[in-house]
Amino acid sequence: MSDTFEMHPQFSASTFHVTTLGVCRVLLAKDARFPWLILVPEVNGLTDWHEVPAPLQPTILADVNHAAATLKRLTNADKMNVASLGNQVAQLHIHVIARNVNDAAWPNPVWGEGTPEPYTDDAGAAFLESIEQALRTGPR
Repeated sequence: MSDTFEMHPQFSASTFHVTTLGVCRVLLAKDARFPWLILVPEVNGLTDWHEVPAPLQPTILADVNHAAATLKRLTNADKMNVASLGNQVAQLHIHVIARNVNDAAWPNPVWGEGTPEPYTDDAGAAFLESIEQALRTGPR
């Protein structure tokens, strides 16, 4: 959306870039235990949802809904968790996490649960490609 958009450096350290949707950059968390997308609206200076300009809110919501439906379809998740906390990284971002009753944190939240497990190169590349393609070609 903006050529001068600046993303918090923590996202580069802890995620892979997937694609860009209507207003949001879509990132994949570097934790193979949970299929976990993070959507970052490409608007500088936002920390909370109420700060999003009203005309952009429907587009961001559509991006989140599209990401959640796509991730659920790809992973056959039992439950989708969608949240925006921002306690550690204040820049507005929305977590979209596919949860299963047998995952490492169930039924608790994923935050602070265990140690993140990196994707293997092959598994990470394959998952990134499948998410990117599904987001680009799937129903919106």
